[in-house]
Formats: sequence, C-alpha cells, structure tokens
Amino acid sequence: MTSRLITNARILDGTGREPFAGSVRIDGPRIAEVSPALAPAARAGEAVIDARGAVLMPGLIESHAHLSFADVGSHELTRLPPEEHVLVTVRNARTMLDSGYTSAVSAAAAKPRLDVVVKREIDAGRIPGPRLLANGPEITVTGGLGDSNLLHLPYHETPTFCWVVDGPDAMRRPCRLLAREGVDLLKLNLSGDLGTSAWSSELTPMSEAEVSAATEVARARGLRVCAHCRSGDAVRMAVRHGIEIIYHANYCDEAALDALEAARDRVFVAPALGITYNLAHANGEWGVTPERARAFERELAVSVETIGRMRPRGIRVLPGGDSRPLVADDAFVQRMRDLAGRGTLMTSVCTGALVYGAAGLLAGRPATTHWSALDRLAAYGVEVDGDARFVDDGEIVTAAGVSAGIDMALHLVARLESPERARSIRRYIQYDPQPPV
Repeated sequence: MTSRLITNARILDGTGREPFAGSVRIDGPRIAEVSPALAPAARAGEAVIDARGAVLMPGLIESHAHLSFADVGSHELTRLPPEEHVLVTVRNARTMLDSGYTSAVSAAAAKPRLDVVVKREIDAGRIPGPRLLANGPEITVTGGLGDSNLLHLPYHETPTFCWVVDGPDAMRRPCRLLAREGVDLLKLNLSGDLGTSAWSSELTPMSEAEVSAATEVARARGLRVCAHCRSGDAVRMAVRHGIEIIYHANYCDEAALDALEAARDRVFVAPALGITYNLAHANGEWGVTPERARAFERELAVSVETIGRMRPRGIRVLPGGDSRPLVADDAFVQRMRDLAGRGTLMTSVCTGALVYGAAGLLAGRPATTHWSALDRLAAYGVEVDGDARFVDDGEIVTAAGVSAGIDMALHLVARLESPERARSIRRYIQYDPQPPV
C-alpha cells in the first residue's frame, strides 16, 4: 500500500475548528492521520510532500458536471470526432481536479461512452480527474431540450448532447443501452428550456409514460436518475417517479414546492444558475441576442426568488458559484435588497456577506465573513466581529469561513425548530469540535 505524508500544511479539516498548521498521512486511498505536528518522522519508503504552508482542505463536489462539453456550439458536439472528444474530456477532467473538485456528479455526457471510459481511467489512476458518477447523453423528446433537428434536413437521433426518443418503448432502448455500457445514472429532460428547445422553460414536453419507462429501467439496474426540470409540472413529475436529483426547478409553484418539501429527505435540487447568469450578461457574446439575454435575466430573477422560497421548507439545495463577482452586479445586489424587504431569513457563508454589505443590508449591524475579507466587509460600515464563528442578527445571519457554516446551520436548526433536532443532526454527521448547541 502506497503511503504519503504531507507536511508543513495549513489544514482546514472540515470539522469546524480554525485552520491549523500540521501534517496529513495518507495510506492508499484513505486519510490515516491528521496531526498538529508540522513535520513528523516519515516511515520507511514513505513519499513526503512539503506543502510549504499552503492550505490543505477536503475536496469540492460539482453537482452538475459536463466534463465532455467542449467549447463549441451544441450542434458541434455530435460533429466532434470521438478521438478528439476523448482528449477534450480528459483535459476537462484534469482542469476540474486542478481547480479543487475531487468529486463530480455528471449531468450528462456529449456521447454515450465518454464519461464511462474517462471514469474508468481515473479510477485506475491512469489519468487525473475527480471521482465521477458517469452519465450518458441527456434523453429528450422531439422538440425538447437538445433536439436541434430541422424538418428539411436528414434526421439525427443524437443531434447535440441529447438522445431524442418518443414513447415509452423508444425510451427504454437508450436507457438499457447506457446501462449496458456502464453509466451510474441517467439524465432526462422533462421540461423545456430557453436554449435548444421548441418548448419554453415553463412547459413540460416529456410524458408520464416516458418518464415511467426510464425510471423502470433505472430501478431494475440500480441506477440513479437526474432530470432537467425548469417547470413546476416537471418537478412534480420527477418527484412522483422517484427521481433523486432535480436540476434547476426555476418555475416551482406552490404545488411543486409542496412536493419537494414532502420528499426533502431523498431529493436534492441543484439550481445550476451559472449558465443562466452568464447568458443573462452575455452582451452579444456566444450568439446571444439582447432579447434572449433579457429572457435569461428574467429567468435568473425568478430562480433567485424560487430558491428563497425553498429555504424555509427545508428543501436541500446544492449550492455553487463564487459570490465575489456579484458584489459588482447591481441587478443581483438589488435582488438581495428586495428579498430583505420581504422579511426573508438571509444567511451567508464565507464571502457571501460582502454581497449583503454591497446591498447596504449590514450597515451599522454586526456581521462576520472569511478572515481574509474582514477589511472589505468593514468598508461597508459593518460592525465586524472577526472572532465570531457566526453572527445572528435576527433576519440576517452571517458565518465566517467555509467550516463555520456548519456551526451556523446547527444554530439555525436549533433556533427555527429545536435544540434537540440540532443535536440529532450533529450526532448524525459526527460533528463535535465545539458545537454551538
């Protein structure tokens, strides 16, 4: 078994304690020891890596990965030869790992076997990349997201990043084929989209029978299912059929939110707002017209409101994105002001407090943020508490760096439900540094 010793590191261990100087020993695939000793004695034959004071922390997880999506238009993905496409996917896998993501849930591959073969190479240690749940192409219906076929041109079953099917029997075929090839999960496009779809985001072109056929195959093979669901009807359908990962959920009505709340112990929502944000601010890039950019901007605003309505219901939302560029985004900052005006409980972890500061929501109030941004937060007229793990100031609760978010979360469970429930969660996740409850 290969043993490695990482010395002279600044360790962020995810337990809630402050970063500390120390070393980490790894035996094979397992972390064997985390020590406050900067440079303990190495074992015979053990590889030693000097971190030179760099931060060592648990890896990040990407919940909506597309490793095989090259920097080309959707219709070019099918035209890209398999040989070149494998190389693109390998490069993207390395980029993701180099960026700190050690695990990824694939939200679809551009070709049936790209994820599968790259995952096998990563698992075998032959190429660098994150641990991966492999997917195949997104499965859609005629006119759905990814169907770019034109009536006057030859028909393609896989015109972009999708496999086009119609009817339950046609649905079963690609599901069984992908299962045969070794995917870990299937991706269904239940709703429409503002992208390559003849159905809008608020409509649901895939039928109950088609979804049922796909989940039937998944259950028989033990596969997970994820789904593109922007509309409220799509979200409800996904919940009814036992789909575990719901992407986007932008246009959830009360009935859809009720369904998500009832299934909150088994369902995750991943809004994946990055692409919506970027397209809303494309300014003519990537072929996005000003009219389409305004449509994406409206969808982004609806999405932010919808996610805010999920919070008090306890729906599990997988976050992502960097808050710092949002400080200079006037439209986003105004949305934060609007949310605060509705009496919404607002929380932040790490540098998220800077957005609230830019919105004027923290002026003259106590708050905290990551230690590296305390001066920036103070510049907004905030009473900065640099020693606090979190600061509860009523309707706004701010937490310090990443791990302090766990302390804040436990505190909020105790505040909003009960200390007993918070203790139960703390025991379940085996979190016991200096818990706040």
